[in-house]
Amino acid sequence: MAFTFSTARILFGPGSGLEIAAQAYRLGRRCLLVTGSRPEGCAWLADDLSAVMDDVFVIPVSGEPEAAAIAAFALSARARGCDVVVAVGGGSVLDAGKALAALVPNTGDVFDYLEVVGRGMPFEQSPLPLIAAPTTAGTGSEVTANAVLLSRAHGVKVSLRSPEMIPRLAVVDPELAVSLPPRQTAATGMDALTQLMEAFVSHAASPLTDPLCRDGMVRAARSLRRAVADGTDLAARSDMALASLFSGMALANSKLGAVHGFAAPLGAMLGAAHGEICAALLPHVMEANIAALRATDSAHPILGRYAETGLLLAGERDASAGVRFVHALCRDLGVRNLRALGLEEGMVDDAVRKAAGASSMKGNPVVLDHGRLSAVLLLALDG
Repeated sequence: MAFTFSTARILFGPGSGLEIAAQAYRLGRRCLLVTGSRPEGCAWLADDLSAVMDDVFVIPVSGEPEAAAIAAFALSARARGCDVVVAVGGGSVLDAGKALAALVPNTGDVFDYLEVVGRGMPFEQSPLPLIAAPTTAGTGSEVTANAVLLSRAHGVKVSLRSPEMIPRLAVVDPELAVSLPPRQTAATGMDALTQLMEAFVSHAASPLTDPLCRDGMVRAARSLRRAVADGTDLAARSDMALASLFSGMALANSKLGAVHGFAAPLGAMLGAAHGEICAALLPHVMEANIAALRATDSAHPILGRYAETGLLLAGERDASAGVRFVHALCRDLGVRNLRALGLEEGMVDDAVRKAAGASSMKGNPVVLDHGRLSAVLLLALDG
């Protein structure tokens, strides 16, 4: 057995966001603050940073970060002499922050470093120190080693990836997610659950990632419905913040699978939220993987892991129990099917072709051929 494990320094707990400015001051003097599309929501943090920093350059990110836009922002931040990055927002904002932290000191073209559609070259210089503070509980991006960017020219979402891209500090304050609307809470929470499950059944799982996945799945199972029903339920928000954090730590040190393999091209093709796509796919990918594993080897060890997910989620050590739980959870949360998100039958072959080459697909516990992948999408079309 051989594995590695890397993660950020973590500051967790209600109110921990108030420490961001002091922590940033330890890392630099000219701050790049990356926010969501409404930077006024981070005015409190901009004020805190301005009180201690020589300069605060604010970049708002709207929607999915695009490769060309991020490259332009990196030029501006480099011209301002930014030496520390603070990113506060959802997964897209944190990915933008990680990408900018990497690209400010690395002056090549963004496609020199992007995987799949680019050259995948290593960075010449270490990224700037980054503090990542999530305002959603889903992607775990505050502790992952990649940044997902949209390449419109290629019609896919792909990653900048390096162990050095793991943020220097993750500040996880459950209070920052209290105002997140129910639909976004549901979608991001389902993303976290998907990541926990995919990392758990991945062929690259390890004795260090397994406990994170087990604990995170239990927390998501008991608290996601509560967080959606009442966003002010701080205990539920804390559970989901930990589930998301653990999912990020796990995926950064193992791999994901077919759900995320599909989510990369579908996100670009449909323009739908990543978490909603993952939620619509998860139970169908579970069923496809279980069927393919049984056809390959009825005693395959990953089948035991799927049975354990049934125990963790539904209290029954049975793979089918886990699938039933996820189907019921999607129904209770009002998860929309892929047709409602914009997928049509005529788009299936293209989506399967693109998904087959996605980096996340390599972590799936069993190879799904074109027919099985197509069947997953056709089932997820109508839920």
